[in-house]
Amino acid sequence: MRAAYAVVVPTIGRPSLGVLLESLAAQRFGEDRPAPVEVVVCDDRSLEAAPGALVLPDLTGLDRAGVPVRVVRSGGRGPAAARNAGWRSVRAEWVVLLDDDVVLPADWSEHLAADLAAAGPDVAGIQARLRVPLPGHRRPTDWERNTAGLEGARWATADMAYRREVLERLGGFDERFPRAYREDADLALRARRQDWRLVRGSRATEHPVRPADPRVSVRVQAGARDDALMRALHGARWREEAETGRGRFAWHVATVGAGVCALGAAVLGRRGAAALAGAAWAALTADFARRRIAPGPARGEDGWLAERRTMVWTSVVIPAAAVRHRLAGALAHRAGAPPWPVPVQAVLFDRDGTLVHDVPYNGDPDRVRVVDDARAVLDDLRARGIKVGVVTNQSGLGRGLLTLAQVEAVEARIEAELGPFDVWVRCPHTPADGCTCRKPQPGLVLRAAARLGVSPAECVVVGDIGADVGAAIAAGAGAVLVPTPVTRPEEVAAAPLVAVSLTEAVALVRERLAGTTPPSPEQRTRAEHARTGAHAPRVPTGPAPASLSTVGGGDR
Repeated sequence: MRAAYAVVVPTIGRPSLGVLLESLAAQRFGEDRPAPVEVVVCDDRSLEAAPGALVLPDLTGLDRAGVPVRVVRSGGRGPAAARNAGWRSVRAEWVVLLDDDVVLPADWSEHLAADLAAAGPDVAGIQARLRVPLPGHRRPTDWERNTAGLEGARWATADMAYRREVLERLGGFDERFPRAYREDADLALRARRQDWRLVRGSRATEHPVRPADPRVSVRVQAGARDDALMRALHGARWREEAETGRGRFAWHVATVGAGVCALGAAVLGRRGAAALAGAAWAALTADFARRRIAPGPARGEDGWLAERRTMVWTSVVIPAAAVRHRLAGALAHRAGAPPWPVPVQAVLFDRDGTLVHDVPYNGDPDRVRVVDDARAVLDDLRARGIKVGVVTNQSGLGRGLLTLAQVEAVEARIEAELGPFDVWVRCPHTPADGCTCRKPQPGLVLRAAARLGVSPAECVVVGDIGADVGAAIAAGAGAVLVPTPVTRPEEVAAAPLVAVSLTEAVALVRERLAGTTPPSPEQRTRAEHARTGAHAPRVPTGPAPASLSTVGGGDR
């Protein structure tokens, strides 16, 4: 039987996304080249800057093959967070991660099927062979050559298939890498240290050179901050282990050092020393510019003069930019960095159906009935120094069924029964409003994390329906489902963790709570019974049902 796979594409809405999806839809799927069970596009545009839905092209080929295409919003937190939101929302055995600027050749699905079939049980990931088309009428520019370096890059996620089991065990991509840089090397290094193998497959994927302005080579120096994080996480020999190469950073340090010495000597009036250091700076800078210009467009070729001008001024700026970013990263991580996934600092609870028994559109404090173990669970978390909060959809406000005073009165009664919460965040909108805060959108979780001063990755969301789980996944938080009679079976099957009670929910994430211990095998067994006993069984090779993106069981 062919291995089932889902496709995950992080994007910020570049036009190239449509080209990629059209090349995927154009694949000739069949018995020997199965279609993906699902395609998830992870819209990582800022919720504030781009509140509207992402517009996708016509994907008739995927429709004809019965492949659902979903969009998950991740709130502008970077490609690592977007990829995590994507793979955590699917249940296929394999997750194929594609960048939004690649193009799939016609035989891609056939070779992918062969790659997956050939993977032994110890293979965690299979990388495609990337091909970067370069211009034939002239020599490539500096930016084109940098992009072409992807052809030899190890474990680049432009087209990388990972076992979902491996991603789950490793906690996915480390979201502390905010750029498309080093997050793939970090994941590969962690996988290999746990004795998983990474291999190159037979499929080839085209990676065109993305249009860029003259400042691009300066901007990418921000990746030096990520190099500092890699050193903090993996030690001084991380480059050798991750097979990334060394680059020119040592030369950049020498260039900046010469420049600083020249300025310092000039200020002190030491002309000879200033001249000597200045000459060293000029020589190093000129050598750097020469090395970048020489393989580029020759005199008279298309764009040669503009390229040389760009190489000259950026060669002056790049060393200082690289050193500045590396120092900033080293200072940020001078105390080291905890391994990923990071410890949980906050637990965010859904309100109705989770902390209190659900009364639709309740505006009467006297109708509040707390869940039996809620107070004990909350007091235990508070005693451990874990922050607690509430994230709740309250569309009764938007529908005109409740006043703000009524909602606040109910919240006050809940606090009187359960103790104080560190944060309350509510969405007053109706589904028709199309907001980015109504669960399963990530806005409520992101806002709560910001108010608590923690990252979303340091939060766990506990709720009773698929919308709660969907919001947590989109925001990059952990998620535990505590089903009630209104929870749909498909929501239970799709949830990453299912507990029979709030007490069990906290036990399941206890290994990530600071200063606590992992749940016992008995606790895990009882929690799994919630999934396999009273509810529908989990189907690990199928797509995540739409319930993660819709509201079920009452108004939230």
